[in-house]
Amino acid sequence: MVPTTRTMIRDLLALHLSQKGMSIHQFSGQSGINSGTLSRILSGQQPIAMNHLERITKAMDLPEDHFYSLYVDECFFFSSPNWRRLRPFLVRSAELGRLDCVEQVVQNLLENLVYAPMLFEVAEGLFREGLWQAAELLYKNVSVSEKYQNSERLAICQYRLFRIAIGDDQARNLHAAHLFECYLDRLDEADQLDGLKHLAHVYVSLNKWHKVDELAKQMQQLATLRYNLQWQSNRRMSNERNPEKPLYFYILYAQLIRSNVSEQMGDYPSALDWVSLYMDGSWIQEDNEEVKRTMAQFQEWGNANRLLYRVMAGQYEALSEYVEYISHRPDEIFTALYNIILSANRYYWNVDYILKRFASYIPYRTNLAEYGILHNKQVIANQYSRFLSELATYYLQDNRKEGIRFILQSLESSARINNKSNVIKCVDLFGQHRNQADEEENEQYKVQIGAYL
Repeated sequence: MVPTTRTMIRDLLALHLSQKGMSIHQFSGQSGINSGTLSRILSGQQPIAMNHLERITKAMDLPEDHFYSLYVDECFFFSSPNWRRLRPFLVRSAELGRLDCVEQVVQNLLENLVYAPMLFEVAEGLFREGLWQAAELLYKNVSVSEKYQNSERLAICQYRLFRIAIGDDQARNLHAAHLFECYLDRLDEADQLDGLKHLAHVYVSLNKWHKVDELAKQMQQLATLRYNLQWQSNRRMSNERNPEKPLYFYILYAQLIRSNVSEQMGDYPSALDWVSLYMDGSWIQEDNEEVKRTMAQFQEWGNANRLLYRVMAGQYEALSEYVEYISHRPDEIFTALYNIILSANRYYWNVDYILKRFASYIPYRTNLAEYGILHNKQVIANQYSRFLSELATYYLQDNRKEGIRFILQSLESSARINNKSNVIKCVDLFGQHRNQADEEENEQYKVQIGAYL
């Protein structure tokens, strides 16, 4: 039985016509809806289509989503669910930020699991359009409906939810990574490559280098296998799903990551061996402009890293050459300063002249590169927090008071991304040098620690 207490859009339309003294024919001219269609809508003989709803709302001079909550009732309580009406309504609700309507439609539809594949396709479209909040609602509900199925669709939902979940909070990022890893091997191999890349980014930002190396190794093996099969086959499989980048990119990128891992482990000879590998693209079968652009980027990273690894190994004579190299590459300067200050603290170098020269890059302000492990958003956020604490250490080694200021800045930045290890480092640093802090700085420290705890 139809609930009699629910307000219907057609009743409000009839009331509007009565109050304005308008005929159906007059409203037809104003809305652009055929008068016969309007008559059938008002008499309840025809449901309201999405384009009719938009025209009615506009003609009544109301906000576009004014009737959206009532439209959910129209679609489920006063008529049978109709995908041709519901799909455009879902998409437009997402575009207007009406997540309440998205949630109501999804909950009602998934009483019948036949709608799960259709909702998944809508979620994919919303994800591509950047409407991630609405997509997240759909992916979560589709996942629940398929939780007992060992399906690729369930794995893709979990992959998308992982991508959506990644943000500034390192603890939440780690939790999201752990949840997604259980589904990684259920994905198509193309999606696995991108999943490995995004997982590696998370673990880089968390400084979990053994895990990063494990993921990079998997990426390198999978990409190499697919690449060799692609070129050994007598025919190309045009229906195969492709990853975000060409296959050769993932091989080079995995080598770049493994180079960075070796550097972090202090194994500079191995790091340089990996550099030689990712700078050599002679094995790439393709010959086009994209290959040339990709190789130019990797060779640029390789040239910079060869200098960097000499600096990180304590070769002071390489420092000036490295500084000159990065001075012509603004997008690389912050990362270079971070590595320079690490080396300065390790080898007790004076790099005041470098900090002064690039003072405008502290704090870090630049656009992220198109791709690259050193330019991932989470990696940069983590580097910035650590950079500030290393900068504090650098100044406090000479008992320079500005070190206190950088401790407080690092503490604030670390708390924002929930970087617990760096928060602890800041607490230790402040405790060791508290005597250099004035009353205002001591108070600021107490407030920041209190807020974090």
